[in-house]
Amino acid sequence: MTVPTSIPANPNAQRSVLSPLGISAATVHHNPSVAELYQHALRLGEGQITEGGPLAVVTDKTGRSPKDRFIVEDDLTRQTVWWGGFNVPTTPEIFERLLAKMSEYAGERELFVQDLYAGADARHRLSVRFVQEMAYHSLFVHNMFVRPSPEEKADFEPDWTVLNLPGFKAAGEADGVRSETAILVDFTKKMILVAGTQYAGENKKGIFSVLNFLLPDQGVMPMHCSANVGKAEDVALFFGLSGTGKTTLSADPERHLIGDDEHGWTDDGVFNFEGGCYAKVINLSSAAEPEIFATTHTFGTVLENVVVRPDHTLDLADNSLTDNTRSAYPIEQIANHWPGGMAGTPKNVVFLTADAYGVLPPLSRLTREQMMYHFISGFTAKIPGTEDGIAEPEPTFSACFGAPFMPRHPAEYAELLAGRVEQSGAKVWLVNTGWSGGAYGTGKRISIRHTRALISAALSGSLDQAEFETEPFFGLSIPKQVSGVPAEILNPRQTWAKQDAYDVAAKKLAGLFRSNFERFESGADAAVTASMPQHS
Repeated sequence: MTVPTSIPANPNAQRSVLSPLGISAATVHHNPSVAELYQHALRLGEGQITEGGPLAVVTDKTGRSPKDRFIVEDDLTRQTVWWGGFNVPTTPEIFERLLAKMSEYAGERELFVQDLYAGADARHRLSVRFVQEMAYHSLFVHNMFVRPSPEEKADFEPDWTVLNLPGFKAAGEADGVRSETAILVDFTKKMILVAGTQYAGENKKGIFSVLNFLLPDQGVMPMHCSANVGKAEDVALFFGLSGTGKTTLSADPERHLIGDDEHGWTDDGVFNFEGGCYAKVINLSSAAEPEIFATTHTFGTVLENVVVRPDHTLDLADNSLTDNTRSAYPIEQIANHWPGGMAGTPKNVVFLTADAYGVLPPLSRLTREQMMYHFISGFTAKIPGTEDGIAEPEPTFSACFGAPFMPRHPAEYAELLAGRVEQSGAKVWLVNTGWSGGAYGTGKRISIRHTRALISAALSGSLDQAEFETEPFFGLSIPKQVSGVPAEILNPRQTWAKQDAYDVAAKKLAGLFRSNFERFESGADAAVTASMPQHS
């Protein structure tokens, strides 16, 4: 594919769009097309075209910078944000000073502006103006958010503005931040500043955090989950941290994909926050995930930190840049996507965990209190090889399966979810996609074929009449038989060669759960706290 790379910057582009920010950039490209953004990205040396047409880029950072994120503490946020952990306060004065410095920097740059929506449901969506220094970032947000019609663009008025300038390096403590990278959110000014990082995911997660703060006051449950819908228009939600199979398991050829990452749950059903997908593609194969694989060979896709061979083909198995290689593409590239991004009320909610300790059952049914407990806990485990310095499995607890993006107390989101589940009558399941028969290094990873069969049985309703038993450590209800799944793997204790060794591992994991939950007890209902696993 040949794309011209010599187009000039447009000196007559619309500049008034930045007047409210006090920015008078020499050149502004307002709502450029995909083809134009390709041309600009190539002209500016931001990336290269690979086989099939994607734009491949290499970034200075290969992931988010959660420790560099700050929220302005003022009358709006002082009593509503759950301060501590990922929610670090800053002052309005620090925000204003950094904005002034970034605006001055931007005035000497060529800028790319996209007007987009966050949210498929017009009643709850945000109008967002993304002001970007990099053409590839502009293409990224064009892919990832809901694209207005020409008529909507003509009357577009932004609710929020994102100013993203990777080339501007903050001065650390002198600017009131931690390093040269800074992400500042001001809910009163309705603005996000992003400085000193090329990683495009900050655009997406910044707006997700905003929605997570605003939507609960509208009675909407914001969720870090994928969602799909079956032939009977039955909706299922899939919560899970990286590596648990959230994207893979929701991309079911027998069901339509609503979205792969972020959704809201209203009285009427579920809506996607986004207009695209941001899939991890390390070791992606055409056989296991054909639709996602196809996006890595399609014009319009942005590939982040994927290794490109000299002949412009991709090496998806090469993690020399990072394990966090990504493909960002419009959801329309998935053939069985659900048009419109809105569907009915969920009938099933699935929590995914990759338990590297080999303790949790492959499938269990949760009570209301267990649902809230496991939602607040947000457990999975990192395994050796995923990050430097990990020599044995490490527990990871991320509240609401997305702690870095949750400004409010996790118990508030858990109560919202519980209310939605009770109102809908949805069933809630905990699915372990990790190890069985022993911990990582001894046991085996649960077969994805068996996991799909378990999820299929849960979503189809075939387990409604099944016989369940209760395991002793976590109090989880386990089905005794599931079609297509060997009965001996359903109860994890039975898969260990030495069952006393399983008991030791189960007690250890239960203790980790209990220790993690101590910081949430003051904000959680007593019945939820009482559902904690037994330590001994």
